[in-house]
Amino acid sequence: MQNTMIVTVTTRKGGAGKSTVTMQLAGALAARGAAVLVVDGDPQASAVQWAAAADEKPFPVPVVNLAAAGSRIDREILEQAAHFEYTLVDCPPASDSPVSRSALWVSNLALVPVNSSPLDLWGAVGIRDVIEDVQAVNEKLHARVVINQCQENTTLAREVIEALEGFGIPAFTTRIGHRTVYRQSAVFGGTVHDFGNRASQAIS
Repeated sequence: MQNTMIVTVTTRKGGAGKSTVTMQLAGALAARGAAVLVVDGDPQASAVQWAAAADEKPFPVPVVNLAAAGSRIDREILEQAAHFEYTLVDCPPASDSPVSRSALWVSNLALVPVNSSPLDLWGAVGIRDVIEDVQAVNEKLHARVVINQCQENTTLAREVIEALEGFGIPAFTTRIGHRTVYRQSAVFGGTVHDFGNRASQAIS
């Protein structure tokens, strides 16, 4: 058994890039030689479908569907995670989901993807409150906002960065740009690292 870093990727609304962040991060960690597991806790099974789309070259890390575990997914995560250095959990897009709360109980890090729009940031308030609530019990839990589909040097991007100053969860300085390759990699069941594209630098 080895120590594992459990990272839960969660947000309140769909379309923020939750599964994209999960799968691309998994690919980046695997490219560094880490033992990585992806747990799909979303009934929509986006991560599972992403990996299943791989043809000749399989997705670089195992992906397991634990959505049916519901509020008890924390136990399943701990059992599965014992064999990996990193375990990434893709949660349903809902702040009141028992899956998200249960996963956060056993996580070291919560990533909150937010599109480059103040409206999306305001929509993330619900999941921020859940994270803060869980942190009262799980003292090892840290949280970071991941700005996704960011078009640098635009008014919207600047407004989001400014609004984050009072959000309560710090954001990574590295932001994920608005690039088609992120979506293309899902079609082929891979990651941006398969394309040799500079877009992979934001995920490294």
